[in-house]
Amino acid sequence: MARSIRAAGGRPGDKVHNAYGYGLFTGGLGAHYGIEKLGATAIPVSGGMTPRQVQLIQDFRPDVIMLTPSYMLTIIDELERQGLDPRATSLRVGIFGAEPWTEEMRAEIEDRTGMHAVDIYGLSEVIGPGVAQECVETKDGLHVWEDHFLPEVVDPLDPAPTPTPLRAGEEGELLFTSLTKEALPIIRYRTRDLTRLLPGTARPAMRRMQKVTGRSDDMIILRGVNVFPTQIEEVVLRTPGLSPHFQLVLTRHGRLDALAVRVEARPDTPAGRRGPAAAELVGTVKDTVGVTVACEVVDPDTLERSVGKLQRLVDRRSE
Repeated sequence: MARSIRAAGGRPGDKVHNAYGYGLFTGGLGAHYGIEKLGATAIPVSGGMTPRQVQLIQDFRPDVIMLTPSYMLTIIDELERQGLDPRATSLRVGIFGAEPWTEEMRAEIEDRTGMHAVDIYGLSEVIGPGVAQECVETKDGLHVWEDHFLPEVVDPLDPAPTPTPLRAGEEGELLFTSLTKEALPIIRYRTRDLTRLLPGTARPAMRRMQKVTGRSDDMIILRGVNVFPTQIEEVVLRTPGLSPHFQLVLTRHGRLDALAVRVEARPDTPAGRRGPAAAELVGTVKDTVGVTVACEVVDPDTLERSVGKLQRLVDRRSE
């Protein structure tokens, strides 16, 4: 974790606002001890109580913040609600993980805050956070710390107990074997995360994994087409007038599944723009993803905000 925070742009002597959850979860404490190992100061905020998050950012003036990207958007909204400029905070680096997020989400966060937004990867079954880290110099995928974790990529549909690794650069399901873990060694653990392995860049001794595009168990099969929430997120963030806050609702009409996108309008979006924005999203999803969805544009602050891992999909097919 100390190595990961250093690669992300953190330095000894920095103050790090840690909004990952503490308690019986690897995120908060895993980040906390890495911050201390680096020689930085941990501000142990944990998740939730968003107005207090804003207050502590104002009071302690941290250099780095660590949390999920969806919760960072919630904090940005709260800063603006309080009349504060998110670009005027002391934050220069955000280390975001625990859920898939897109390049469009990175651009949204960086444009609104003026800080670097970098990705971190980990999973409780292997060790917690700090398995792989994106480097602030390049922001081109996450370097896997291969002196501790051996990565492989396999076909996610391969049912074999020992699936054959795919060739370098091919997308598939990520597997990990622990190399230095003592109490609970992990052998070829199937993560369900979808990515590809690439040569190292900023840390050339270590291979990179592409930003996780989704999970095999998050995939929606809608009328024969594979759909991931991150594909919808890309369209939402490219559509003028729509905010990054959205929810996917899966229902069943007769024998057929149907997918609806509920998305908040941005606060400055005129009421007359909502209908055209919804139509634009439906058309773009059809053109790029290949499925037909419904879209409902709702008022700002209508959808529930995430304070931890985001749940994009609501499955109502059994209702």
